[in-house]
Amino acid sequence: MTKKNCLFCDFQGNSIFENEFIIAIFDAYPVSPGHSLIITKRHIQSFFQISDIEIIYLKLGINETKGQLDNQFRPDGYNIGTNDGEAAGQTIEHLHIHLIPRYKGDSPDPRGGIRRIFPDKAKYWEDNE
Repeated sequence: MTKKNCLFCDFQGNSIFENEFIIAIFDAYPVSPGHSLIITKRHIQSFFQISDIEIIYLKLGINETKGQLDNQFRPDGYNIGTNDGEAAGQTIEHLHIHLIPRYKGDSPDPRGGIRRIFPDKAKYWEDNE
């Protein structure tokens, strides 16, 4: 099932990995070298709409993409996430998972990772020092 005028449903380009349920591509606006998107082929907006089989294939796609990124970019770590809903920052209404390679020194202090979407709440460890 596809939706007309959906950037991901209409995607025509090179993929990193693809099977009948998902496609993995490089992000058009990467935040780091190798930043990739793992996208469901079925048009759904939310992670919470995903089928049991699609979740399995998303995991396989993440693993396959990571393997290729490991070989090509040799990152030191990864952030994995999705923006689900407008309030969470979702701008393309089609489920996609960000796989963001991280490199030593790419941030002065990477602690807190995805918690930094709320910078004033990111440094939870300072309360315990």
